[in-house]
Amino acid sequence: MTAPTLLDSSACKLLFADAIGNESAGILLRSRLQSVARRLGFADARRENMVLVASEMVTNLIKHAHGRGVLQIWQQPGNVLDLLSFDYGPGVENPSLAQADGFSTAGTLGKGLGSMQRLADRFGLFSQRPSREEGRWHGTAVWCRFEPGSRPPARYEVGLFVRSLADDRHNGDHIYLHEDGERLRLLHLDGLGHGAEAAYATSHLARQLAEAESLPALVDRVDRQLRSTTRGAVAIACELLPRQRRLTLMGVGDMAGHVCRDGTVDRYAFAPGVLGREHKTPRPVEVALEPGAVLVSTSDGIRRGWDEKTFPGLCRQHPQLVAYVLGNSMARLTDDQSVCVLRYN
Repeated sequence: MTAPTLLDSSACKLLFADAIGNESAGILLRSRLQSVARRLGFADARRENMVLVASEMVTNLIKHAHGRGVLQIWQQPGNVLDLLSFDYGPGVENPSLAQADGFSTAGTLGKGLGSMQRLADRFGLFSQRPSREEGRWHGTAVWCRFEPGSRPPARYEVGLFVRSLADDRHNGDHIYLHEDGERLRLLHLDGLGHGAEAAYATSHLARQLAEAESLPALVDRVDRQLRSTTRGAVAIACELLPRQRRLTLMGVGDMAGHVCRDGTVDRYAFAPGVLGREHKTPRPVEVALEPGAVLVSTSDGIRRGWDEKTFPGLCRQHPQLVAYVLGNSMARLTDDQSVCVLRYN
């Protein structure tokens, strides 16, 4: 029997994204949040907690970032609901201290971040102060996750960011993860161009991860299936063998793979060409994984000019927060965008 797909990025949806300049801007956010949470089956008390968190986020954006930021509602696989506050303010000088109840830089009671931690199932904060480095993002990202029920500890922590050009309903970027107990496989694709045809080209490929005998066979099967579509695609394929602590990567086209460990970011490029069209033969690359290492794969809708110096300490955060920070700060607004971040526990 074919093992189930661990996740499919078609379940990753941006449901709301708006700039927050004043308190009245939060009215639409809270209304949308209530509607989405009710549809996903969250109980009344849980929805009230979400609204409280959203209100704190609005207040913080106005007071500390002077309205230079956005609030987003994301649905993630498993009917998980994420709230993200992402701003371009002065950042937080001491993030650990700021999360403690009673700490405030604005003369308030200072319970905002602490209450968010208590009310959400998952919480993350990443902040950077302004620097002299041109083009480097500074500000604060706050992530709160609400899950529909209790979940057993996962062997993998996963983060997804998938956003289409101009928030179109069709997205040519697609991410599949598949686990069979002995290995975890990742297939991250970017269909040529964007729109419905690009989205169709990269869909219906989940079964290839389970049926391929090897990683080269997986890439070959995807190549042959794409030849029957009007669009080709570029892609990264990865296989993680947890017992051996070994990661194998291979790919074709303008995608980027990164392995973050020990304060460094190693970047991997792939064979030129397009799957389903003409391309050079891809070669597998094996990487030994130390505990805590993080794999980051990105489509060309994400700019590549980032490393540990650009985002010090980011890869030590939960993979979902890493994906949101990179997706919001490094996006090319002329293409579909996607990020997958994976850590093996």
